[in-house]
Amino acid sequence: MSEWAVDESAERLGDIHGAFGALPPQASGRDLWAALGEAGLIAWMYPGGAVDAGVVPERLARVLAVAGGRFSFGSTMSLCVQAASTLPLLAGGAGPGRDALRRALAGRAVVALAATDVTAGSDLASLRTAARIEAQQVTLTGAKRWINNAVAADFLLVLARHRPGPHFTNFTWFLVPSDAPGVTVRPSDTALFDGSDTGDIDLDAVRLGREHIIGRVGMGFPAFIRHIGPERLAGALWSVELCRAALDDTLRWVTGRPHGTGTLWDLDHVRQRFAEALLRVHELRALCDRLRDRVVEGHDNTAAAMLKAAAGTAVNQVMDVCGQLQGAHGFTRGGVQQLRAQAAIFGISGGATEVVRSIVADSAQAELDRLRITPAPDAPR
Repeated sequence: MSEWAVDESAERLGDIHGAFGALPPQASGRDLWAALGEAGLIAWMYPGGAVDAGVVPERLARVLAVAGGRFSFGSTMSLCVQAASTLPLLAGGAGPGRDALRRALAGRAVVALAATDVTAGSDLASLRTAARIEAQQVTLTGAKRWINNAVAADFLLVLARHRPGPHFTNFTWFLVPSDAPGVTVRPSDTALFDGSDTGDIDLDAVRLGREHIIGRVGMGFPAFIRHIGPERLAGALWSVELCRAALDDTLRWVTGRPHGTGTLWDLDHVRQRFAEALLRVHELRALCDRLRDRVVEGHDNTAAAMLKAAAGTAVNQVMDVCGQLQGAHGFTRGGVQQLRAQAAIFGISGGATEVVRSIVADSAQAELDRLRITPAPDAPR
C-alpha cells in the first residue's frame, strides 16, 4: 500500500500550511522554496533526508496540493522539478555540487534544471548544448529554452553532450553558477506561469573547473531516468488535486446557477459531462496507486510513462469539461480558462504525451500480460 493511500504525510500538513502562512498570494516560487527550506520541509520530502534516494512522491504531492490552493500555478509548478529531479541529481556531485545542495535544502539557493534545448524539448538525445571536457576545465556552449526557475536561479544544472551522436552515454550534467561569465538568462516570452521564473539560457563558451561535473561522465541520461519517474508520479498526483479542485469549483457553479425552474445541474447533459470528467480523475488516482511501487521501487520507465501520458490526457479532458460547463464565468481573472491554459503543460513538460505513449507501446505485450486476471506462468509480475 502506498504512503499516499495511508496518508502518513498528513501529520506534516499543518507544518506545510504554517510554512506558507506568512507569504502573500502573489509569492514567487523562490519565496515558496525559501519558506519550505526554513521549515525543514525540503529535506523532509526525501526518505530520512537522503536526497540521493530520490523524493517521496506523496510528500512532494502534498506540498504541491497545499501550495496550489494558496498560490499561483506557476509558483507551485516551480517546486516540482526542483524537488523531484534537480536535487537528487545534484546529490551526485562533489565540491561545488555539495555546497549547492546544502544551500538548496535550506531554501537559500534555487537550482534550475536546464535540460530542454533549442531542439524539440522531448528529444533530449538531439540536444545541441555541447561540453568540451579537458584535463583542468570544462567549456559549455549552447542554449536552453523554457527552463523553470531559470530567472531566479543561483545555479543551473545543465545537461550537455560531451561527444557527438545520440547514444545515451554521450551526455553529462554540469553545475553552472548563474552569474558565471558567458551565461545569459532572460524571461521566456509568455504571459502564463507567473511566479515560476521560467526563462531562456544562453551559454557562450562558459568555462568551469572539472569539479563542476555532476555525477560520472556519460551517466547523464541514466541518472535522469532514475529520477524522472518519481517526478512523473508526483506530477500525476498533483494533477489529480488540480482536477479535483476545478471540478469542485465547477460543481458549486452549476448547482448554484439558475436555469429555468432549477439550476444547470438539473440538465442531464451537464450531469453526464461532469460525471465523465469525475471518472477520469478517479481513474488517474487509481493508476497512481497501482503503478506507485513500479515507479519508485522498480524505477520502471514504462510505468512512469504511463502515468505521464494518463495525467496529460486527463487534465486536458477535465479542464475542457470545466471550461465548457462554467461558460463565460470561466474567463474571469484567475478562472478555470486561465488554469486550463497553464495546466496544458502536463501534456508537454517532462516529455510530450505522444512521446511517452511511444515508450508505453514499446512494452505493449508486457503491459497486456500484466492485465491478465490469472497471470501466465511466464508473464512479468
